Parts: sequence; structure tokens; C-alpha cells
Amino acid sequence: MKVYYSSAALIIAWLAVLGCIQAVTLEVKEGNSTCIKAELSASFSVTYNTSSSTRTVQFPLPDSTTVDTASSSCGTEESSPWLVAVFGPGHALGLSFSTNGSLYSVANLTLQYNLSDTSTFPDANSSVVITVVSASVGISAMRNTTYHCVSPSTFAVGGATVTFSDMRLEAYMPGNELSPTESICMADPTSTTAPPTTAGTTTTAAPAPTPPGTPERGTYFVNNGNGTLCLMAQMGLQLNFTYFSRSQNKTVQELLNLTPNLTTSSGSCEASSASLVLTQGQITTLNFTFTLNSTSKKYHLSGITLLADMADATAPISASNSSLDYLRSTLGRSYMCNAEQTLAVVPSFSLNTFRLQVQPFQVTTDQFDTAEECQMDQDLMLIPIIVGAALAGLVLIVLIAYLIGRKRSHAGYQTI
Repeated sequence: MKVYYSSAALIIAWLAVLGCIQAVTLEVKEGNSTCIKAELSASFSVTYNTSSSTRTVQFPLPDSTTVDTASSSCGTEESSPWLVAVFGPGHALGLSFSTNGSLYSVANLTLQYNLSDTSTFPDANSSVVITVVSASVGISAMRNTTYHCVSPSTFAVGGATVTFSDMRLEAYMPGNELSPTESICMADPTSTTAPPTTAGTTTTAAPAPTPPGTPERGTYFVNNGNGTLCLMAQMGLQLNFTYFSRSQNKTVQELLNLTPNLTTSSGSCEASSASLVLTQGQITTLNFTFTLNSTSKKYHLSGITLLADMADATAPISASNSSLDYLRSTLGRSYMCNAEQTLAVVPSFSLNTFRLQVQPFQVTTDQFDTAEECQMDQDLMLIPIIVGAALAGLVLIVLIAYLIGRKRSHAGYQTI
């Protein structure tokens, strides 16, 4: 799932601010209790076929949008919470949610559009209702906090795109109102903006922290619904992020090692996607999303989400990117990299990995399949070979020079 921040999306955001695109409020209730609430503006871009060509239309989520109470749900132990909003003649927008206890996220984004709506889709050569679904859109927040993102965020969903702006959202709500504590998206510059300073004071960035040392290597597993092992990972993890310190009144950098014996693993496995969620206490949650291309039989790490609740931070730290391309390997093999890697996620957050090996698909036993090694490991293996070859060449040159010199000294003592 790729996230775009385009000029068109920025225009949409400004239209929302000016009131041209109305914000809507949507609530899912169970009795008198609210479990999901969203306040947002949204617009859609859909490409469809006409009798002679293709056409792309853009249309907003209207203020007449309502919650479909028959399809929406607060969820059960066996089913996920759903918010389904309906609008126009047969159009719908759906969001399903998942949680690991400390983090909640949008698990699926669904768009349904009715091509028989001639006012929205003029000259369409079909009158069918089309439903497109996308997973792992990167909208996540700590439990009991409100996800807040003013900046426009555009998500590709099948042959369409959905753009959210000025979004406030909370699932698994303990009360009927959105939490005043917010998890602000990384796209918003206010997420790292310093609070106002008094006259004569300045705010400066803190020096880089002292490295905490190489992190301990942990082993993590994910089982599917029937208890069968479906994902394995071994790695040492070090978080590198910045946040605004309340006590120091400035932006500071933090290096934090994940401690395996304090970390629990969970996740899910699907045919073309898999997730690994690591939770250290109730403070730090790290979510990895892997995507499989069924045509090329290649998989890669496509998304990383971090949520951290630092005691000295002005707000919970949230960082997410669902358009990454790391740890690429082949189906039926594991990916391995013993060298230290730095995975850049967003400007304020990167992840350092050590002695990493992972297999997110086609796991058949509790042992990794044949590994495809990263380029850094291959380069490290070449270094002793190159050094050995250079030394062998040097010895050969010395030997040849010695033989030539010896031959010349023998020639100088020939009998006349």
C-alpha cells in the first residue's frame, strides 16, 4: 500500500479547510456506548470504462453520509470492529480495525461504488457495483488515544484512491467521546512542533545520545488461526527516533534497544500479506508488514509502524510508512543479514537491525529455509577473498622477481 502526499491531495485539504469539502462525523454504537468514532473529510478518485475509452472522476464524501448500522459493528472475540459509511445510490466506505492490546489500527480499507449512478459515472459501459479492498494502510494509534491527521493522506485501493484529510478517529473507545490524548500522524508538522517559548528563551536540538550497545537478538513467532506456525524472525532491534522533550523543552534523539525477554510477539498471516507485531510492555509497539507478489514469487517488507509512549514526550510518538521496499527475498526462502542495517521509515524514525533472519511466508517447520543473504553480507564475504588474492599475487610477484634476479647472478659467473 503506497501513501502519496501529492499537490492534488494538498488542494483537497485546502478545500476541506475552506468548507468546500464537508467534514462528516460517524459513530458506531452498541446500545448507548460508542465504540468507533470518526470525524473526517474524504474524497475519491475512480477510473472506469466508458463505451469508447476510460474516464477518471473525483467526488467527495458528502455531508449526508450515514453509518450503515446493519454492516457496522463493535466486533466480538471472533470478528473485527467495522465502520461502514453509506452515501449516494449504492456507494460505501468501510474501515475495519484490529488491536494487539496496546495498539489499534485500520486493518482494511474498503470502497464500494455503483457504476449505475450516471450522475457520478456518466457514460459508464457497465452498471455493476464494484468493491475494492486494501490492507495495512498505516493508520495506527495507541489504545485510548485519538488518531489525528490534518495533512491529506491518499491511499490506493484497487483502481481507485481514497484521500482523507483533517481526520480524527478512535476505535475500541472506553467512553462516548474522542480521547483528548492524541496520536498525531508523522505527516503533520505539529507532531514535532515545540510549544511556545517565552521571550529570551530558545530551543535547541539535543546532542546525539550515547549508543546503548548492540541489542540482544530475539526470536519471534506468529501462528495462524489454527495454531500453525506461519512466520519466524530472529533479530536484534534498535529504535532511533526523535521527539519533543517536555522537561528539556527541545527536540531530543533517543536510541532504544528492544529487549527480547520483555517483548511479546503477535501478528497474522494471509495469502499475500503477513504482519509481525512486537510489544515491549505497554510502552512500545512495533508493527512489520510483509507483502508477497504472487506473480514474481518475491516478498518484501512493505510497512513499519511505531507507537511509543515516552514519559517525557509531549504526546505519544507515532510513525508509519506503508510504502517501503526492504528485506526482499524469494518465496520458499528466508532473508538473512548479519550486518547492521538501517531501515529509514520517516525522517524522525529509523530502525537498526542486527543479525537478522526472517521468513514471513511458506513456513513448513520451525527451521528457516535456505537464506538469501543481503548485499552487505556478500560484500563482507568477498573481503577476505580479495585480500587473500592480493597477498597471493604479491607473493607471486616476489617469487618471480627472485627467480629473475637469481638467473642473472648465475649468468655473471659463466666461464669464458
